[in-house]
Amino acid sequence: MITDSELRVLATNALRTVIAERVPQFDLARGYRTSADFDSTNRLLSRLRDGAAADLVIATAAAIDDLVTQGKVAAGSRVDLASVGIGVCARAGARPPDVGSVAAFRRALLDAKSVVYTLTGQSGVYFASVIERLGIAAEVKAKATVVAGGLIGEVVARGEAELGVQQISEILAVPGVMLAGPLPPELQLMTLFSAGVCTGTRHAEAAQALIRFLATPDTARVMRSKGLQPVTRA
Repeated sequence: MITDSELRVLATNALRTVIAERVPQFDLARGYRTSADFDSTNRLLSRLRDGAAADLVIATAAAIDDLVTQGKVAAGSRVDLASVGIGVCARAGARPPDVGSVAAFRRALLDAKSVVYTLTGQSGVYFASVIERLGIAAEVKAKATVVAGGLIGEVVARGEAELGVQQISEILAVPGVMLAGPLPPELQLMTLFSAGVCTGTRHAEAAQALIRFLATPDTARVMRSKGLQPVTRA
């Protein structure tokens, strides 16, 4: 049991809904007190470089490996949790765009009056490369809203953008929007998310216990319901 402070978690937005549902159950069962702060992976890395304190980090697998190299996450502590693809969302009740093929997705982006994506999130960085690849970067950027981070579905739900592009689990976290579909297979990017224990933490045992909890079959079922694909374990 933690008696002197909270177990501090810095976590990617992609697992926000899973953590929000499962961590209170973990705390209740184990007698811990956990606080979770969510952001995009790139912004989490920036915050950790600037000295942000945490006991446990959940981010992309590549980011966790980078943090190990920097000495901010303990070597050997990485545990892979789940992967997720990128999807397209529209306001609930609107006519969903066809995004089932590369040609249809390209047409949907050109036809949309406005598009929103993130500046620093994995999905936004990748989407910027996709529209370049499709040869429509200028057209999309001319009508795009690019936000620093957070859940872009909230922008779509408010009616401030017609279409949004973000990781599927983040889209499903927002009321008032619908998932039009994943990116076409030829354009899809699956991102693996992992957890790691921060070096210097006084709560390494609690952090490891939370990682094990997030890797259980019960958590895997929650992940699937939130649009994530849990890592299969032997």
